[in-house]
This record gives sequence, structure tokens and C-alpha cells, in this order.
Amino acid sequence: MTATEPSNPLVRRPVDLARAHGLSAQAVRNYERDGVLPPAQRTPNGYRRFTELHVKALRAYLALITGHGYAASGEIMRAVNRGDIDTALRTIDQGHALLQRDRETLDAVETAVATLTGTSPQPQSQKAVPISVLAHRLGLQPATLRKWERAGVLRPVRDPVTHYRLYLPDDVRDAELAHLLRRGGYRLDHITGVLRRVRDAGGAEPLAASLGQWRQRLTERGRAMLTGAARLAEYVEAAAVLSIRGE
Repeated sequence: MTATEPSNPLVRRPVDLARAHGLSAQAVRNYERDGVLPPAQRTPNGYRRFTELHVKALRAYLALITGHGYAASGEIMRAVNRGDIDTALRTIDQGHALLQRDRETLDAVETAVATLTGTSPQPQSQKAVPISVLAHRLGLQPATLRKWERAGVLRPVRDPVTHYRLYLPDDVRDAELAHLLRRGGYRLDHITGVLRRVRDAGGAEPLAASLGQWRQRLTERGRAMLTGAARLAEYVEAAAVLSIRGE
């Protein structure tokens, strides 16, 4: 089916915007209703009339989604549309801060995994060890291990009779990794995220194989943020020009 072009090439219907971006016309209407797109003019019979400004707004929103996600991108567009540029920029800053944090986590994981997989593992007993044994092994005080537990870094089990902490072999591995990262200056909340990655991957070796893909995803996200910022800048500039003209 061939789409019918609007009589005025500068005016577009919801279906025109939708088809150009692989969306449904209802999605475009919803975006306007939710404030993601600026309000559209209406014809005498109530139909929406979109302009080139709406095209730029839609392009900006769709580009932002790839780097910032739906929720943050919606917040950015709604803030811009109500003239609150500072809030929009603050949301963008938070996205970049999160990306930077993810990069730092990846750097920490790569350092730790390289250390763990680059040395021959020492034979470990399959028995759980008490906190005193683990603390002695690491050259730490038991109070330090308890602090790490409160921060979510370690998750020891409890003896069913004495209720003393017991550290399984995986817990010992996590404690050694945490000790390594702490010596590198990483915060406890950061280390918690690293260990979560190790646990989810089933250990350091499986995780090592996925580090390249992880870094590639971060790179793609960073590039998407650049594209989103460029599209948003185009939209903001176009809206400013119209505002100056009083349109």
C-alpha cells in the first residue's frame, strides 16, 4: 500500500512519523500524550498535525533510548519540552556517571580475573572454614570480614548449632578477590558489584571469556549516548529558533 502524502509537505500525520521510524501511529500519539513529543496542533476535526519539530523530537527520543533507556529518555524529553533544560542535563549527567561506574567495575573485574586466572590456584580444602582461619589467611582482622559482610561483599553461611560464620571455598575465593580489590583502592560497594559478576558467571574463568563482550556493550552504549546527545541538540536548537520567531 502506498502512503498518501499530506497536502502540506511541512505537516505530517501520526502515520507519517510512525512509518518513517518503524512505529505504529498509536505509539506516536502516545508519545505526544505522555509529553515525549511537544503538543501537536489539531485540525478543526481534531486530527493531530505534526511538523518538522516533532520529527526532530522523535529522532532525539529514539536515539536517547539506546544509550539511556526508556525511563531516563522520557524524563529528558519531558524536561526539555517544558523548558527545564537543567533537569534534562542532570538526567543525562547521571547516565554518563553510571556508564563511568560500569567502566570502572569492568576495569576492576579485568584486573582481578587476570590475577586469579594467571596464577596456579592453591589446593583448597572443600571444608568450610571459620572466620578466624580466613582472617589469618588474608592477614586481616575478623572485624574487617564482618564489615565486608555487612556491605554485601561476603555471604558466609552459619553453623546450624553454634551459629558461627563459616566460609565455603567460593566464599574464600570471594574474600581473596575482595582483598585484592581493596588493596587497589576500590570501594566496598564497587567490590560488591564485581563479586556479583563473578558469582553470576560461575567463577573467574567463565567470566574472563565474557569480558570482551561486556566492554563492547559499554562502548556501544557510549556511542549511543553521543548520538542521542547530537539528536537532542538538534531538537533543542530547532525549538529555540521557533521560540524566538514566536511560532
